[in-house]
Amino acid sequence: MTDTKLEIGHELSSGGLTTTGTGSKVTKVLGVAALVAIGLQLLFGLYYSGPEVVQGEAVRLFYVHVPSVLTAYLGFGITLVASIIYLRKGSQFWDLVAGSAAEIAVLFCAFTLFTGAVWGKPTWGVYWQWDPRLTSTTVMFVMYLGYLAVRRLDLEPRVRSRRAAVLGIVSFLNVIIVHYSVDWWRGLHQQATFGVDTKLDGLMLFSFFLGLVAFTVVFAWLLIHRFRVSWLEHQLRLARLDEALVERRAEGTIDGTTGAIS
Repeated sequence: MTDTKLEIGHELSSGGLTTTGTGSKVTKVLGVAALVAIGLQLLFGLYYSGPEVVQGEAVRLFYVHVPSVLTAYLGFGITLVASIIYLRKGSQFWDLVAGSAAEIAVLFCAFTLFTGAVWGKPTWGVYWQWDPRLTSTTVMFVMYLGYLAVRRLDLEPRVRSRRAAVLGIVSFLNVIIVHYSVDWWRGLHQQATFGVDTKLDGLMLFSFFLGLVAFTVVFAWLLIHRFRVSWLEHQLRLARLDEALVERRAEGTIDGTTGAIS
């Protein structure tokens, strides 16, 4: 516990909670790596990689749309694992990891829906269709918004965390539905791009994986910072609770004039 507190850059003292920020050498390296990766992805995705035979220039959205949903899967997967560990061990660390990962993944999921709508206009002629993939992705987005809402409920902290953990586990079932929806139901959305026989040429494939690396690094950078903020908020609540207990005990001191306990 002490090592974690030192790592996230704060200290508790008799005067309260003092923060020194959430940055570290690791986050600085990740931040630089994220900027470089995003720059390279834009260069290859917009310039070096050519248009696709059928979709033309619209295919460039592929380099951000698919990596964004895969990164969202990653975040929801971390929420799943962290929630299971929290229910088994009751560790506040894993509860905060689950919540932090879900917050970041929801952002990537929202970006997925946005880029999908933009991509749908030149491909399908409309921004939105109640296609199985689009519908299930929207449901996934709403479910994890509900998960984040549960984490904000005014309940006893452990009760709230346990309810959120259960919802974090159940919600992942819809991630599986989203992933296989194009195989289970017919719709406008294309089949899975990757498989044993991928139809992407070398430069397109490289641009895609470059985008996936860039999004993953950005996710890691955001996750570390969000977790550290969550940990600081948790410690602040504990400090306030300690202060409230001290004040409560002070109210129970002996009255010097009457000799009674006030």
